Amino acid sequence: MDRGEGVNDGFSGPGPNDSLLPGLIDDVALNCLAWVSASDYTSLSCINKRFNKLISSGYLYGLRKQLKAVEHLVYMVCDPRGWVAFDPKVNKWMSLPKIPCDECFNHADKESLAVGCELLVFGREMMEFAIWKYSMVCRGWVKCQGMNQPRCLFGSSSLGSIAIIAGGSDKYGNVLKSAELYDSSSGMWELLPSMHTPRRLCSGFFMDGKFYVIGGMSSITVSLTCGEEYDLKTRNWRKIEGMYPYVNEGVQAPPLVAVVDNQLYAVEHVTNMVKKYDKDKNTWNELGRLPVRADSSNGWGLAFKACGEQLLVVGGQRGPEGEAIVLSSWCPKSGVRNGTIDWQVLGVKENVGVFVYNCAVMGC
Repeated sequence: MDRGEGVNDGFSGPGPNDSLLPGLIDDVALNCLAWVSASDYTSLSCINKRFNKLISSGYLYGLRKQLKAVEHLVYMVCDPRGWVAFDPKVNKWMSLPKIPCDECFNHADKESLAVGCELLVFGREMMEFAIWKYSMVCRGWVKCQGMNQPRCLFGSSSLGSIAIIAGGSDKYGNVLKSAELYDSSSGMWELLPSMHTPRRLCSGFFMDGKFYVIGGMSSITVSLTCGEEYDLKTRNWRKIEGMYPYVNEGVQAPPLVAVVDNQLYAVEHVTNMVKKYDKDKNTWNELGRLPVRADSSNGWGLAFKACGEQLLVVGGQRGPEGEAIVLSSWCPKSGVRNGTIDWQVLGVKENVGVFVYNCAVMGC
């Protein structure tokens, strides 16, 4: 990575004895630090002012991307104590600072989305919708600029430094068909062309470089089986009939979907089955069961996410030793044996209840 002349990275030392890592030139030291787990960057920033300035500059995250040293952090909130993060690479749990929001936002329903090195949390304050964002670089919460058309109960997903949000309900309960793009590098929202059909309680995802929305309801009584595809190059929406036949009811959660290696997977709430989408036939094939139950709460309180090359399930379990949140993963490349998915436990968080209110996976 070209740091350029007079770079604002905060780590070009004034002399040969001021190296980041003694015995190594800074370019080599930076490459070494880029491979350090991002969950350890907070500790590194405490070494001295130079390391603090390096971590706070965000330079290492750009270098990590160039070196393809991206790793994934799982963010979630399971109890009133606030957000926690889990690094599956080193089996490490971390507590995030509390959001400096008002009590209304603190107790309201929320939605979350990881984009770039930011975690966005959407909720409602006393008079209006609000968005708070946590930055891995700054290691703190700041108020995010609001959408052009504030909303809740939308479908969303991210791709690199951008995210798209589509549908949802405005503060008056109107079901929306508008969509917006968020650019984490600028912190700005851009209105996109509207979908063909308004929908709320829907889910979004990126696949093959395009954004999709499936599921949801266009009114209190009308559930949608069609999907919509947005092409970022042509800026056009395409309606796909029958893309998601497992219709929502008012009490059901939005579709639990995840994309790994450009293949779409979903959870059917009623049967607790994981299914894979056939893009050519526009059909779904059954793979195997979840490691936890999704039917007990109509799909709520459970997270189904992509985490690199693995599918991740985050859900609660009750046992002799109490309640815990369990993170289980499966790599689709390993295949399914006799209708059984070989889920592996990645981590366990004890004494936080059994309900996952929000969850987002960040690759940085």
